[in-house]
Amino acid sequence: MKTMTMLLCLITMLLIASAYSDTVMRLDMMHRDTLSPIHTPYHRIEDIFGEDKRRHSLISQKVKATKSGARMSLGSGFEFGAAQYFAEIMVGTPAKKFRVVVDTGSELTWVNCRFNGKGKENREVFKAEESSSFKTFGCMTKTCMVDLRNLFSLAVCPTPQTPCSYDYRYADGSIALGVFAKETFTLGLTNGKVTSVPGLLIGCSSSTKGDGLRVADGVMGLAFSDYSFTGKAANIFGPKFSYCLVDHTANKNISNYLIFGYAPSSAATKAHAKRTAPLGLNILPPFYTIDIVGISLGDTMLNIPPVVWDVTKRGGTILDSGSSLTFLADVAYKVVVSELERHLAGAKRVKVEGLPMEYCYDTSKYDDSKLPQLSFHFKGGARFAPHRGSYLIATAATGIRCIGVVPAGAQAPNIIGNIMQQKHLWEFDLQAETLSFSPSTCL
Repeated sequence: MKTMTMLLCLITMLLIASAYSDTVMRLDMMHRDTLSPIHTPYHRIEDIFGEDKRRHSLISQKVKATKSGARMSLGSGFEFGAAQYFAEIMVGTPAKKFRVVVDTGSELTWVNCRFNGKGKENREVFKAEESSSFKTFGCMTKTCMVDLRNLFSLAVCPTPQTPCSYDYRYADGSIALGVFAKETFTLGLTNGKVTSVPGLLIGCSSSTKGDGLRVADGVMGLAFSDYSFTGKAANIFGPKFSYCLVDHTANKNISNYLIFGYAPSSAATKAHAKRTAPLGLNILPPFYTIDIVGISLGDTMLNIPPVVWDVTKRGGTILDSGSSLTFLADVAYKVVVSELERHLAGAKRVKVEGLPMEYCYDTSKYDDSKLPQLSFHFKGGARFAPHRGSYLIATAATGIRCIGVVPAGAQAPNIIGNIMQQKHLWEFDLQAETLSFSPSTCL
């Protein structure tokens, strides 16, 4: 009987894979700053910095311890008062739509949920009892006690029938409490059709805490993990995924796509400018590490000690869609801002009480052409040159812009955040372990 069950499972997976052989999954993405009103001119920047700082602190702690496809809309959250990017997913049977944070630093995909009478009461909540495909598993199973231990599964287990539960902690200090389950996702394909994929791991969160989750219905975990959405999608659509982040100030009607599987070149992307660099998948798991070897400003390579980029010395660099600002180890941060400050001499430096950004300027009369190109240099020769608006970022106050790089600590992982990544197409090849990127309008 056990052999027959395994055979049927294998046949089912082969049929699913065959069905997706000529398609890719695509999700629209939007930036979270489009998700709620901004109360004061500096409120958004202050919130971003606070959340990012907590996120970096916990990432640092964790580091010390350790041709077909589908698509989803991907867009900025600017109008919602959030500094992350969002996609919409369809969950359950019948399928319900939820807006989730797209997070390459998180392993668990979950939605706000009511289960056995527990959970939030609002329009966006997923009512588990109303989905015929929602299936929990017991807290005494190997899956719960061993496999999901790194996803914060709880040891509390009153009876074998009690659902496996979690207390999931995020790097920005946010928390999600709930139960694990297997559920069906309805996915849009690049050929215009939709398909249902059963048996994907999902978290049913009955309780959440943290500003980072206040305008989201959940989180899509895209970290490199067997249990993340990326891990499951790679088994079906192939070992590639890509995204293009629209300008973080874009309104909610402007979006691009999160694509799982082979992504055809976009007319909005400068194909000739495509660069490829090594992608570390098992260096600082479950994060995506990139091998940065230096930073230049204009034609000048900045004098930054190599130890900053050395993973074995608690350095290294992570590419993270869940962080907004870019973190650099203190010695690198001081060199970068010092050089940028020199070129911003024609702009008046301003300090506003309550604004945590150290280097802000009134650039209403500043000539942007005087600001040289900031570039990150990868091992192997590839160079990432973000747009000026990605490292001299606008605030809600007219004419006031701040250097979007913040200190990470004396010796800590560097993080390339989503604002620095904007207006570029990023392609992750999990099999070849490469990262490709190129400038794009993302439209």
